Amino acid sequence: MQKFDVIIVGGGPIGIACGLEAKKQGLSFLIIEKGPIVNSLFNYPINMQFFSSSEKLEIDDIPFISKEAKPKRNEALEYYRRIVTSNQLNIHLFEKVTKVVKSDGSFSITTDKNQYVSKNIVVATGFYDIPNNLGVPGEDLPKVSHYYKDPHFYASQKLAVIGASNSAIDAALECYRKGADVSLIIRGLEVGQRVKYWVRPDIINRIEEGSIKAYYNAQVKEIKPTQLLIDTPDGPLTLENDFVLALTGYMPNFEFLEKLGIQLSLDEKRLPSYDPKTMESNIEGLYLAGVICGGMETHKWFIENSRIHAPIIMKSIKTKAE
Repeated sequence: MQKFDVIIVGGGPIGIACGLEAKKQGLSFLIIEKGPIVNSLFNYPINMQFFSSSEKLEIDDIPFISKEAKPKRNEALEYYRRIVTSNQLNIHLFEKVTKVVKSDGSFSITTDKNQYVSKNIVVATGFYDIPNNLGVPGEDLPKVSHYYKDPHFYASQKLAVIGASNSAIDAALECYRKGADVSLIIRGLEVGQRVKYWVRPDIINRIEEGSIKAYYNAQVKEIKPTQLLIDTPDGPLTLENDFVLALTGYMPNFEFLEKLGIQLSLDEKRLPSYDPKTMESNIEGLYLAGVICGGMETHKWFIENSRIHAPIIMKSIKTKAE
């Protein structure tokens, strides 16, 4: 059974940053990722452009050069992949952690492929794997998706996009421009204020000119094979519909955190317990890194402000080992 100073669960940008820092500190480490390198970024829409500029997405002061100030998905994939390969980081891909048990000061980690022992664990699993479900009849129909990839698929189709955040607005605009008949279902009064500042005027203009139909203060009540039933301030409406993109956000894997023994706040935020000075959770030797630290507040932590977690964590591990 292989033994390490630290095992990092999650091979996204912050997990990679933790691996780089562990290597600098002379710690034996392994990154375990259930999908490809930066799995969550790989599953982003093909044409996605980041809100942050390239230098804010850099890790370990490795320059990120992009064609535009704000890079796109394919550029980020190239950047993080090259970091992993050129630094020869010890990473196991397409391997899923299934069980973690702590005994005698060490962690036994079981995956679907192997078993390991480590003195410390870093959980950097992000939040993109579990969608916030609508909880309405018909949500399990094949025409409904919580993930958006390519606008070509929806060309010449009646598409309902549910949500008002960046992902929903990007999808609505891209699909409209590929010939989809787009309806935007928004629970609140307006397009989300956090929508990228260069995109928000675009969607508002398309709505005002009638190219995209927006329903504000609206709630989906039922999804049928060829229709969508919604409640609006003007009463119930039935929309003819071919596909639904329910882009209502995502959440961390709280079940996994609870199985690890990490304490979560009892309110709707479900904030995990950790010491901000070390990023160590209520379980000694178990650290949290990246967006997962924000619980349901998934907008609180992102690459540019959580990349500092890596040196904080590895310094704590190194100090305890001395």
